[in-house]
Amino acid sequence: MNARLGSVTLLALLAGSRADAQVIAITNGTVYPVSSPKLDSATVILRDGRIAAIGRGIAIPPDATVVDAKGKWVTPGLIHAGSSLGIRLTDSGAQEETQEDVVLGEVKASFNVAEAIDPASMTIPVVRAEGVTTALTMPLEGLIPGQAVVIDLAGDRLEDMLVRSPAAMIVDLGQGGKTGGGGSRAGALFRLRLILRDAKEYAQRKEDFRKAQIQPLAAPAPELEALQPVLAGELPMLVIANRRSDIASALRIAKEFTLRPVIWGGAEAWQIASDLALAKVPVVLEPLTDVPRFNALNARLDNATLLRKAGVEVVAAQRDAAFSRDLRTAAGNEVRNGMTWDDALRSVTLAAATALGIGQRTGSLETGKAANVVVWSGDPFEFSSRAEHVFIRGVDVPLGNRQTELRERYRKLPPAR
Repeated sequence: MNARLGSVTLLALLAGSRADAQVIAITNGTVYPVSSPKLDSATVILRDGRIAAIGRGIAIPPDATVVDAKGKWVTPGLIHAGSSLGIRLTDSGAQEETQEDVVLGEVKASFNVAEAIDPASMTIPVVRAEGVTTALTMPLEGLIPGQAVVIDLAGDRLEDMLVRSPAAMIVDLGQGGKTGGGGSRAGALFRLRLILRDAKEYAQRKEDFRKAQIQPLAAPAPELEALQPVLAGELPMLVIANRRSDIASALRIAKEFTLRPVIWGGAEAWQIASDLALAKVPVVLEPLTDVPRFNALNARLDNATLLRKAGVEVVAAQRDAAFSRDLRTAAGNEVRNGMTWDDALRSVTLAAATALGIGQRTGSLETGKAANVVVWSGDPFEFSSRAEHVFIRGVDVPLGNRQTELRERYRKLPPAR
């Protein structure tokens, strides 16, 4: 692992372990670990921000706070694999003052979105109340928009929230990246290949570059330097692509440069499911908007089902902050269109964690993993169910937010005059 990545991840884990050293015992629940079969009437012990034990017949520590989950469902916290949480307040009328996910230019590999995140963003509590505990926050616009980061949705400081930074390099091979190639997808692909080749040459000839004894390169030195972890296979390249042709281009480039691609969008991915499965490339879909449109005429609602049947690791997401709260609805939509319930849960937990390189830390209920756990009133993919307890790093976080405050404020209207 890249030393920079490891240090940030360790910092986040240490920050999470400060949660007042509390012990929580979630008892009598129907537990869905994801990485193993469900457990009826089981107990999950949370200690010092981690899962200390899980199973049936576990002794309850005498100092534990007990949460009786009888009749409830217990799952890992949901993971949103591609959001604008903390950097864009979508319900503000798209005011420029609330948008922090875009910087000028087409090649911005060195741009890391982390310090644009506002821990006090009003969208975070709303999404957290829907059982989402972790998210990939990503920049947009340009051929290479920049670096995405993984955050836990709790904490008053950025240092308390960061899990992995950077977590992925974003590359847009769809409509958003065309301008980077002069307005053509072919031009964008040509420029991306040129940038990757020059990044490799730059790494081998840094001294020549300093002495100006090298031909002009396709991007400034900071951008080429930022691409080195991608070329070394240490950082995944998250490729925004919906058309079949764009997805196929991403696979070709990944093979040429030995990269670790993750397809984001993938509306027509079902058409080359076998290629994706063979290359072991995960696909992040938006199940609620997976319908035909100009940049994906062959989209279909059972996309996730067809990909999963072919052996592709499928992840569910909804990019816009206004829709991030609908993550569990998106997963439920996968079930509605043929995916198994277990695979749908995996698509918003362990599959997402694995695709983002944090599968050893979170995404399933296993001893030693981060204590990101949700207690639901029922099936989380049922519209009528709700998250009753959301634990992030072992802390039972409050579920109040601006929307619940508005609900309470106007629950009883003043009498008409």
